[in-house]
Amino acid sequence: MNRRDAFTAVALAGAAIAATAAPNQAAAQAATSTLDRIKRSGILRVAVIVGQEPYFHKDLPTGVWSGACIDMANDIASKLSAKVQTVESTWGNQILDLQGDKVDLAFAVNPTPERALVIDFSTPILVHAFSIITKKGMAKPQAWEEINKPEVKIAVDIGSTHEMIARRYCPKATILGFKNRDEAVLAVATGRADCTCVLAVLAISTLKKNPNLGEFVIPRPLLSLPTNMGIRAESDRRYKDFLSAWADYNRSMGQTREWMIKGFAALGMTIDDIPSEVQF
Repeated sequence: MNRRDAFTAVALAGAAIAATAAPNQAAAQAATSTLDRIKRSGILRVAVIVGQEPYFHKDLPTGVWSGACIDMANDIASKLSAKVQTVESTWGNQILDLQGDKVDLAFAVNPTPERALVIDFSTPILVHAFSIITKKGMAKPQAWEEINKPEVKIAVDIGSTHEMIARRYCPKATILGFKNRDEAVLAVATGRADCTCVLAVLAISTLKKNPNLGEFVIPRPLLSLPTNMGIRAESDRRYKDFLSAWADYNRSMGQTREWMIKGFAALGMTIDDIPSEVQF
């Protein structure tokens, strides 16, 4: 065999190996998709966050989790013949936990263009308005522009959409960043900050737990973002499509609203305690 024939033989052999390997690689990738892993293991790993009622509530003596998102997670898991495994996280770390394959699902994630570059989303579970909680004695602001002043200190949890809204609509204010929302709320309660920016659903539960705080207000213009489920980005769309169909179905049937009301009930709140501006 001369050099040209030998080269041709090697090339043909390489092509044959590649052709054989391609389907095997595709099959391996499909086998490692999130949906297949959940079905195979029977475990749905869900990010949970302490003290974020009505979404999440942890009973400290028992370590048992409850709340609207736990009910949602259990319903999703039941459709996949799986059980929920909770993984403690924070609003700021949920995205990293998805990217790091620590969790399969993150609830109450606001879809932003930046996040869409690194994770994927279901269709919305809810649409939320952003609100302000003031310190005791502070005049109730009716518009974002009223707190867009250097002398106004706004506490936010770093990396959250609360921080994004505060910096976007109050760029002249003094923005104080904290590790989590509890620390931001504490800054307002102790007078280190004048107010905190927070989603309305979380604001009313925060006021219920912290009666020493001041006023709840949804400033104008009304700012809102959808709240979705976050998942890892992958080529297999089955998991995303399933979650989107689940979200659309339960929202349209009113089941999502019932889960949210139940989550508030754990705080001793009824639908009459929830301001009419807060919709879910």
